[in-house]
Amino acid sequence: MDNIALIVDFFLEHKLLLTVLIIMLISVIKRFIISSIRGDVAFLSDVQRKWMSRTKNGTFILILVILFMLWQSEVSKFALSVTAIAIAIVIASKEIILCFTGSIQRASSRSFVIGDWIEVGKIYGEVIEHNLMATVIQEIDLDQGQYHYTGKTATLPNSMFFTYAVKNLNFMKRYVYHNITITVVQFVNLYTLFPALTRQIEQHCEDFIEVAKRYNGVIEKHAGVDLPGSEPHIHITSGINGEQNVHIMIFCPTERAIHLEQLIREDFMIAYHENFS
Repeated sequence: MDNIALIVDFFLEHKLLLTVLIIMLISVIKRFIISSIRGDVAFLSDVQRKWMSRTKNGTFILILVILFMLWQSEVSKFALSVTAIAIAIVIASKEIILCFTGSIQRASSRSFVIGDWIEVGKIYGEVIEHNLMATVIQEIDLDQGQYHYTGKTATLPNSMFFTYAVKNLNFMKRYVYHNITITVVQFVNLYTLFPALTRQIEQHCEDFIEVAKRYNGVIEKHAGVDLPGSEPHIHITSGINGEQNVHIMIFCPTERAIHLEQLIREDFMIAYHENFS
């Protein structure tokens, strides 16, 4: 018992050494837990990412609590000594405070969780981690009308949630309203092509149309609004130089959107060539 008391007294006298040991011990435990969660899989699931994020956030909070209890007396003395410059500290730490409050705002509104697709400003991606200071997303090329990962990882400070609107695009992970625009310079009556083109589009979509209808209904019920149906929509607008822009919208599985677009463009070009060449 005397030896234990001596060891405790030693570490209490050398708090810096004790702090280093505590941080190292908790870090080792955190790495072991994260390694156990990850396992040997090549790609992480949403559940794994959630537990990894919870482990990181939990160990970070645990370290803060332990260090605060250990250095409480020193912190109290320091707080009293810096009362005169408290305003300057607040101004200097404005961005950090905004990040903390942005994290609280995200958690309270539940605007997104790990695994969701979100849009913040002009950045699109899937949330793979979030903590008290920042949110990490795997970037998706939605800005160019694509739905694949770019391989880039973006770290967004939580203060951005007060500057930009956060759009949850999670329903787009499975099905998406995909828009196709085809420009025709020659002024001809394109409406004669639409009945046959619509039938061809329906043939391309017939293997998933029933699932698309059900999923569309789920989205409408969740959003509480009347969305465009799962059937193809075609309309024409005119450009500034008199050209005709054919707009086609389909509701399809996200991973098949680009392939279906190429098939529809080919169908339109063949029909246009047969009728107006």
